[in-house]
Amino acid sequence: MNISPKQLRNLCKAAKLGFMAMHRPVPMTCTEWANENFYLSAESAYIEGRWETAPFQVAILNSMGNDEIRVVNLVKSARVGYSQMLKAATGYLIEHKKRNGMILQPTDGAAQGFMKAHIETAIRDVPVLKALAPWYGKKDRNNTLDAKKFSNQRQLWCLGGTAAKNYREKSLDFIEYDELAAFPEDVEKEGAPTYLGDKRLEGSAFPKSIRGSTPKIKDQCQIERAAKEAETEFRFYLSCPHCGKKQSLKWGGKDASFGTKWDAGKPDDAWYLCEHNACVIRQHELSPLHEQGEWRCDKTGLVTKDGMEYFRAGQLVETPDSVTWYVWTAYSPFTTWGRIVRDFINAKDDPGKLKTFVNTTLGETWDDETGEKLEWENLYARREHYLPAIPDRAVYIAGSVDTQDDRLEGKIKAYGPGEESWLIDYVRLIGDPSGEVLWQKLTDWFDRTFDHASGVKMPVGLICIDSGGHYTDEVYAWCRHDPMRRIPIKGASIYGKPVATFPRKRNRKGVYLTEVGTDNAKDIIYSRLAVQAKDLDNPIRGYMHLPIAEWADEAYFKGLTAERKTMDFSKGRRIYRWVCRSGVRNEPTDLEVYNLAAVRIAQQHFGLDLEKARPEGKKASSAKKRKSVHKSSWL
Repeated sequence: MNISPKQLRNLCKAAKLGFMAMHRPVPMTCTEWANENFYLSAESAYIEGRWETAPFQVAILNSMGNDEIRVVNLVKSARVGYSQMLKAATGYLIEHKKRNGMILQPTDGAAQGFMKAHIETAIRDVPVLKALAPWYGKKDRNNTLDAKKFSNQRQLWCLGGTAAKNYREKSLDFIEYDELAAFPEDVEKEGAPTYLGDKRLEGSAFPKSIRGSTPKIKDQCQIERAAKEAETEFRFYLSCPHCGKKQSLKWGGKDASFGTKWDAGKPDDAWYLCEHNACVIRQHELSPLHEQGEWRCDKTGLVTKDGMEYFRAGQLVETPDSVTWYVWTAYSPFTTWGRIVRDFINAKDDPGKLKTFVNTTLGETWDDETGEKLEWENLYARREHYLPAIPDRAVYIAGSVDTQDDRLEGKIKAYGPGEESWLIDYVRLIGDPSGEVLWQKLTDWFDRTFDHASGVKMPVGLICIDSGGHYTDEVYAWCRHDPMRRIPIKGASIYGKPVATFPRKRNRKGVYLTEVGTDNAKDIIYSRLAVQAKDLDNPIRGYMHLPIAEWADEAYFKGLTAERKTMDFSKGRRIYRWVCRSGVRNEPTDLEVYNLAAVRIAQQHFGLDLEKARPEGKKASSAKKRKSVHKSSWL
């Protein structure tokens, strides 16, 4: 049979097209694909250029593409390249594995920003992805801020994790949760985000759930919970360049016999102290050994170097179904140990900054139960000499009252800029709260003036008093005679409530009944009590000064540290409550809450500006006049 050259060419072309349906690319691991194809775009990377996988990133990135691993968790610090690994894995799964996927960000706004700054630039700069995007740079129904549909008929969504509708009507092969710790615990009362998202994988032959995040609060953090559910937990082990013993890098701390160390005043010369033989390891000595590093799971004995093959006692074993990787900044080639130490020194005396350091540099959850670590002996030992005068930086005095069946307890505190505070006086007035005598004693106790360092005599300003006990009517009666100064309060033990919610008008009893967010207030108070100060002569925002006084005794400080934050479950949801330890009176803690509420009300509703205010005194005659009025009619 005679076939012309043109017919032969057409026949070959047709055969080639027919065989294309059976074509499969040479299998590549996710790391191999990334090293060959991925590119760091200028808009989303510190340094633009071709991607090169760091040694500690190899196993993490490969696990994201390993079909035998269904769930990948990454508990991380900043500066470890997670966003870039996430994008590389996304490109690999779409182009090489031909899978449909979705990236979830904490909010819709964050999702749109990620799509613009990260996904679209990756499509532009990675040729194999751009080849699948004929619509790039054009208005097209396949090219939106929510979703991209590629020419290989695969689709990628990028949505916010706060809306339940974003989890519906999608058939996925992989789902990626970016910054999972910032997601809501319950998405519009339909369930946890990982539960809703992973349900979309049920029809896939190779389902993949990737969760990564900087951790947040201990026992409240979703990435912590997800990590603990995995059957394996891996940390990166390196050999000591001196003794050869392997260890995972740890922060250690000043009291630990190993970990990150430095000489006083020389943070840039930080080194690492080997936990086996106390060898002094310099960062430049350890860097070349990263190539020989391996990931170990102490719980199961599993070891892997590349995230593809797993060994136990030197024998190849089955790949785990779920893995968790822990990595922190000390492994990163993008920073120095000296920089880490400098960050710690700048943060160590500020609870807010220290929390950020623990989360974003150490990659660990923050233990918010500061009361658990706050012992009364420590506070008792740090008392100061400043009474009887009110210190110079104080500009306002607030009071508080707690009602009990057989007594009233009161506290007076002075406040300065940044809510730096000084405890001035504390009293336990024993008596019958239903009678006139006890309330008159309370009135007399508050209607005093205090000598300020500037020479003026300062009165007590707003007074918050507990109205939730057995003597509500008596409390209201006492408050009605000075309603703009005496504020009855009721507690609202619900997280997220403001410290004080002052009403617009009086209630039917003629008082400004104020709701106090007690749990929120206690979080603030206990974090402030934990602040350490070296130089008390200079302002320290939020610092709580404690006096040497007879009434500031052991019982007072035991009451000030009486509560602990505990986790409980209510209607299937985790909740956190401050609970008083058995056998300890917590009135000093409650009064601290009421004082904080008083100064917040004064700032938010009475025009007090602690940053600009100056101590103001009143003439003794006016104080005596007001005192006599109260004596004539306490009810």
